[in-house]
Amino acid sequence: MEIVIASTPEDAARIVADRFEQAIAAAGEKGITLGLATGSSPVATYQELIRRHQAGGLSFAHARAFLLDEYVGLPRAHEQSYYRFIRDQFTAHVDIDDAGVLSPNGEAADPVAAAAAYDAAIGEAGGVDLQILGIGSNGHIGFNEPTSSLSSRTRVKTLTRRTVEDNARFFDTVDQVPVHVITQGLGTIGEARRIVLIATGEGKADAVAAMVEGALSAFCPASSLQLHPAVTVVLDEAAASKLENADYYRFIQEERPRLTR
Repeated sequence: MEIVIASTPEDAARIVADRFEQAIAAAGEKGITLGLATGSSPVATYQELIRRHQAGGLSFAHARAFLLDEYVGLPRAHEQSYYRFIRDQFTAHVDIDDAGVLSPNGEAADPVAAAAAYDAAIGEAGGVDLQILGIGSNGHIGFNEPTSSLSSRTRVKTLTRRTVEDNARFFDTVDQVPVHVITQGLGTIGEARRIVLIATGEGKADAVAAMVEGALSAFCPASSLQLHPAVTVVLDEAAASKLENADYYRFIQEERPRLTR
């Protein structure tokens, strides 16, 4: 893992946006497939990407995207569906083709079959080139809760009470939060060619420490990223506050320019 510690959440968002812009530029007209996460963690990054697009320097015209997850049973028009979230927060404000932004079908009569079809669609599209992730306070990525198989595929999952309570802030009451989701599995996520995870705030510090410096374990699903050859973890100071080797990660970043001289 490459660990980048930024001074502020805003700086962290700009660093992640830089990685997206670089990847899109490198892909050129042949296009790029993006993996888009929902939830609060990537919102500042999406705002920065929108700003760069509106300033005229960044186009998504040759991009397509797959979402990580979706609530089961929540209509796509619902303000808290992830289908709507990604459009409201990001894709409606840039020049990506709306038909090229795909999400799991949480309204399907057979969500298990819908999950399998979605997993197959990612493979048929050639996979994800660059995946953005957040991390839950219990170490989940996507909605892969603790004890998820490290090789899991896109499937239906039941959320933990902690995740339901964490997500209740987006609903009027905790009882309105769906408890079932369709989520890309850890195995599916791990097939992305490059992954960038962003985490900010003290509330993510324990999960970040377990992901980066803890054991590879299904109890911390994000620790599966230790197996990936191209992962960048971008943190603010608060999210990095429980990393034992934080000074070393800073030293690596300070010395990195020497490698390109």
